[in-house]
Amino acid sequence: MTLSKEIKPKKCKAPGCGQRFKPSMITQKVCSVACALAMSKDSKVQKVAAQAITKQAREDLKERREKLKTRREHMAEAQAAFNAYIRERDAGLPCISCDSNPSDHDLITGSRWDAGHYRSVGACPELRFEPLNVHRQCVKCNRNLSGNAVEYRIRLVERIGTDNVDWLEGPHQARKHTIDDLKAIKAEYRAKIKELEGQAA
Repeated sequence: MTLSKEIKPKKCKAPGCGQRFKPSMITQKVCSVACALAMSKDSKVQKVAAQAITKQAREDLKERREKLKTRREHMAEAQAAFNAYIRERDAGLPCISCDSNPSDHDLITGSRWDAGHYRSVGACPELRFEPLNVHRQCVKCNRNLSGNAVEYRIRLVERIGTDNVDWLEGPHQARKHTIDDLKAIKAEYRAKIKELEGQAA
């Protein structure tokens, strides 16, 4: 019994594509339906197909970049989404440490706000993504005054209660977030931001 010869990968012949693909038949010259349409002599069909190819190329590039991301990059994206949620959640509240509002003159960085951790990420990484541990804080308190922790605690007790503060200050089980965890955290807090924006609209 003679085995059929394996078909080698080809380069797509469609204009503007050039993607290497493994054809299902020896006579196949293009990698997708969109590329097949692009080979049509009809100019309108070609235009639509070219747009489809460009869109697919962007999606392929995005997918490749996503696969190349390091855990550090995923952590940064998850943190950015979480911090943005905290600022949106606390949008109507003053600084957790000094009660400043954006219009107050002592905010040396104007209306910029941070998501300030009560227990820092360095001291307690387990609470990095814990909403009770993070509140909108002016840049002056968070960066220039290293979190202004004493004042932070006073107002934190008023805001979330003694029991919750005691829990934050207690021991917590160590946790190392996987890349899948970080992707889920980013998606969760982006969804929460949209929900808050929808409520405000």
